[in-house]
Amino acid sequence: MTPPLLPTDGDTRAVPPLPQSGDISAGTYLVPVARHKEPFEITVPDGWFAVDGQSLGKDDPDHPAEWAVYLTFSTADYVSMDACIWPGALTDVGPAAEAFVKAMAAQSWTVSTPPVEVMVGDYSGVEFDHSVEGDVVFKACGAGRLCIHSESNVTCSRSYFTQNEHETYRVVDLEGQRAVVSVGYIDESINPVLMKEARAVFDSIVFRSYK
Repeated sequence: MTPPLLPTDGDTRAVPPLPQSGDISAGTYLVPVARHKEPFEITVPDGWFAVDGQSLGKDDPDHPAEWAVYLTFSTADYVSMDACIWPGALTDVGPAAEAFVKAMAAQSWTVSTPPVEVMVGDYSGVEFDHSVEGDVVFKACGAGRLCIHSESNVTCSRSYFTQNEHETYRVVDLEGQRAVVSVGYIDESINPVLMKEARAVFDSIVFRSYK
């Protein structure tokens, strides 16, 4: 299948929107960004599926998990400072990219690598890895999981359910508003070819400024 044409002269109509759910054909798509006027572009190969317009996943046929590798897109308005004891304790970190990065680094039961500056298309941002730290007794945590961040102060949008989950984040500053994208895998037993493919999809994300 020939991928859709990229926008030219600021015309995003040449690129279709990412489907809200279901299997995705190979190609380039647009994803809307909350509180920002322009969507971002993402390019996906065959075999990926979308969920709720905010996540992409792909299965590893040799692994029991449904989502062996995944990408998520979020404003991540709230961060749980204690990822285990999170119900009723999600903190509004405001819209700034830097505030989110600092809150994630300070989160209990997880650890972040030092942020590295990156350009994601026309906008600057930072990248860091995030994973579980220490021996977590998941059944003792709220809803049996670690809550990493959320778009709501009463429910959890992004959770870790096992000790071995790992994500790489890019937090982009969109003229004072942030966008948060991440790529992750369930554990290190996932086929490395699939993990490399997920990283390529993650690296394909670009935020354009069409003026």
